[in-house]
Amino acid sequence: MDIPEYALEVEGLVKTYAAGPKTPPKTALRGVDLKVKRGSMFGLLGPNGAGKSTLINILAGLTVKTEGKVSIWGRDIDVEPRAARAALGVVPQELSADVFFTPAEALEVQAGFYGVPRSERRTAELLDAVGLGDKAKAYVRMLSGGMKRRLMVAKAMVHNPPILILDEPTAGVDVELRRQLWAYVRRLNAEGVTILLTTHYLEEAQELCDTIAIVNRGEVVACEPTGQLLKRLDTRSVVVTPEEPLTAAPTLSGFQTQLRGGGSFAVTYKTGESSVEQVLAAVRSGGLHIRDIATEDPDLEDVFLALTYANPDQPDPTRD
Repeated sequence: MDIPEYALEVEGLVKTYAAGPKTPPKTALRGVDLKVKRGSMFGLLGPNGAGKSTLINILAGLTVKTEGKVSIWGRDIDVEPRAARAALGVVPQELSADVFFTPAEALEVQAGFYGVPRSERRTAELLDAVGLGDKAKAYVRMLSGGMKRRLMVAKAMVHNPPILILDEPTAGVDVELRRQLWAYVRRLNAEGVTILLTTHYLEEAQELCDTIAIVNRGEVVACEPTGQLLKRLDTRSVVVTPEEPLTAAPTLSGFQTQLRGGGSFAVTYKTGESSVEQVLAAVRSGGLHIRDIATEDPDLEDVFLALTYANPDQPDPTRD
């Protein structure tokens, strides 16, 4: 089979959960369209309850879609379900491991599930790659939460899949283990593995992902290269450090202000309506003497909040 241009293709994906005895039917996905290019580091973001987990569960074969078409590595999941799912390695949110196995045994069993011949198994290599080589013969129940998380990444890679899905992989992981995990994921991506990542750490997505999709209420509200997505907001901020530290943000006509640490303050303006020069003129007109200034562009958190929570009718998020 030819190598596809897109690792994942989702068209018109709908998932409606049937009504229960006391609950009405719920539509979790409303016509989702997504294309994930081969070799990319793709971020899938959204508030709790947006539909991310439902989408991942459909890809992994754990949930049956209601409508739409899904192709994994060029294979339609309705036509070639086993071949499609074999192209995926999935690291779920929940920690799950047989505590009576050693890490080496866990990987051998997982490889057996995928029919990997013994001569082609990479148990020692994978454990070394995730920093668990010295724990190969320890029981899984003796591993820390972060070690178990890394073991799950190794298990997802036993059959050498071209696509790796990481669902909140660094939840509950300390800073050092997070750094090690991302170093390994970056290496996999550099070797050609397509990464689909969900995370609530927006700074991670901004740093790691070349493309980001934001899902809200079961719909894709944005899907763009990360740099392009960050340009969506037409606001910038100027952080002003006055000669005399302030205890309250000043009132400047036509601008929003916010007090910052050390007695400085930020002035937010729309780039299409004002300029830095106009901001500084307003500051001076307010009788303030400027000691230093710095400009700030919007980050992914600003874009995320604008696209997901800007609507005052947005309900309180619930779990996917």
